[in-house]
Amino acid sequence: MNKIRETALGLMLASSTSAFAEETGSFKETVASFSSTVDGFFSDYTGWFVSLIFKSVPVGEASFPLIVGWLLFAAFIFTLYFGFVQFRQVGLAINIVKGKYTDPNAKEDGEVSHFQALTTALSGTVGLGNIAGVGAALAIGGPGATFWMILCGLLGMASKFCECTLGVKYRTVLPSGVVSGGPMYYLSQGLKEKGLGGLGKILAVALH
Repeated sequence: MNKIRETALGLMLASSTSAFAEETGSFKETVASFSSTVDGFFSDYTGWFVSLIFKSVPVGEASFPLIVGWLLFAAFIFTLYFGFVQFRQVGLAINIVKGKYTDPNAKEDGEVSHFQALTTALSGTVGLGNIAGVGAALAIGGPGATFWMILCGLLGMASKFCECTLGVKYRTVLPSGVVSGGPMYYLSQGLKEKGLGGLGKILAVALH
């Protein structure tokens, strides 16, 4: 009797396991099909935009992405316009992070301290791309790639200065005290002040 009961339980367990495996396989197929549909949709309707942004032009024996040149050009303009702010104001930046200009007893808008904001920004910036990307660049471009990476990094500090300044200027403090900001805010609100509110909204949605 016990053997019959064990055999029946074994068959039930095997049947349920098989049914679960079939359901899991069906679910995976559904997810894969949905993912392929979404990829196909965006590839059909936004593929031209991606190709335009990451278009490359031949420079000698190599291909140069236009977006890299655009970012470098913008960083160079910001550096000149603000008078090499990334070098002149290093001391001010360090003092702000140290809290020299912050009154610990004052109630100010914000959820994190200056130092916490810095460490959060670094944690989101320094990652696999910065580590593996440098090694790949050196392997492909040779030692000369180091010079261009350093140059782009130093000039890019001016772009980062502009981005962070605009983010703080046009941020929104909700009634709960939560701070919300970013490109979608300073694009829409900043361009609205220039009489280009419609363009600002389009860019805010497109680049969000």
